[in-house]
Amino acid sequence: MLAASVVIGAGSLGAFPRAELVLLLLLTGVVFWLAHVHAQLFGARLAQQALDRRVVLHVCRHEWPILKAAVPPAVAVAVSPLLGLDVEGAAWLALCVAVAGQVGWSMAAARRSGATPRLMAASAAVNLLLGLLIVALKLALKG
Repeated sequence: MLAASVVIGAGSLGAFPRAELVLLLLLTGVVFWLAHVHAQLFGARLAQQALDRRVVLHVCRHEWPILKAAVPPAVAVAVSPLLGLDVEGAAWLALCVAVAGQVGWSMAAARRSGATPRLMAASAAVNLLLGLLIVALKLALKG
């Protein structure tokens, strides 16, 4: 959802719109990942857990999917010229890739937690609806 929101909120970009969108996607992922790591470590500190290297690395790995989710939409933007897409097409491709990733991650998380196939489908449907809401917002903001 984060990557899709970045694509929607990117607005007008400068002289190198594709490069700027790629950087915006990746750097936003890094910032949110760091924010989550900080929140987890601060929470551990409040719980009186000693912060050693092992704890920090565990938290960094645990929050890694936040950063990983920004990579596929960024790659989509980077390869968009090879597909003959203009900047607007690149943004739409990145948005579609982000929504597909959102649905895929939700299904993977549901499966990993032992969800039934029905619950996995429900999780995918909810995340698809959220992604479509983001698409609707992009359409509404453009029009």
